[in-house]
Amino acid sequence: MWKWIQRQSSPKIFYQTCTSLTPWFFWPFIGFLLVGLYWALIVSPADYQQGDGYRIIFIHVPSAILSMMVYAIMAIAGGIGLIWQIKMAEVVAKVSAPIGAAFTIIALVSGAVWGKPMWGAWWVWDARLTSELILLFLYLAYISLNNAFDNPRTAAKASSILAIVGLVNLPIIHYSVKWWNTLHQGYSVGTGGLKDPDMQIALALMFVASIFLYALLVAIKAKTEVLIREQNSRWVQDEVSGASL
Repeated sequence: MWKWIQRQSSPKIFYQTCTSLTPWFFWPFIGFLLVGLYWALIVSPADYQQGDGYRIIFIHVPSAILSMMVYAIMAIAGGIGLIWQIKMAEVVAKVSAPIGAAFTIIALVSGAVWGKPMWGAWWVWDARLTSELILLFLYLAYISLNNAFDNPRTAAKASSILAIVGLVNLPIIHYSVKWWNTLHQGYSVGTGGLKDPDMQIALALMFVASIFLYALLVAIKAKTEVLIREQNSRWVQDEVSGASL
């Protein structure tokens, strides 16, 4: 396992791996997205209380889960780069940040759209909403700190420490509906979640599509980041020359 990790830590091998994995992420994403949307909009019945307005859950919940999952991956990758000095882990952490921030924004916006008819307000200082907003600020702080240094290694070290410290916010987001008296509904997944099997299938399909979307975007953005970092390397010059022919 360690030998495989060491091999993947080579920028050239990592670039080639991302290139080969891109279609394996793209087509499953398209497939799960189309089937998931069909199941969410056509097959799933209307909710007995919220009617068709609840269907935004199939965008909101996967985005909210991915916002936390991506942050955890970013912090872990940053920690690996910090401890074992693996540059490609730093690349994964860096390119994950804007993707995670996008998922967080989608979760907040879709939650506001859902909350307006349910609560009568676009925003309330609810425990879960507030902690999710803090997560967005953590992403933005990570991105800003990463761009504040000219040296990529220095930037990676500083931003990785921030990401690791920010992990404390994830359990707060997850358990906020249990720890505090909150307007936000309980868990949509697992016990007390969606009851109808078709709703559960639709949510699962959209969640899997979101995972493949994240993996696809990481592969694409990581390739670009590696080329920028290794632009003076011979293999990058050969790669660029071959692409231009």
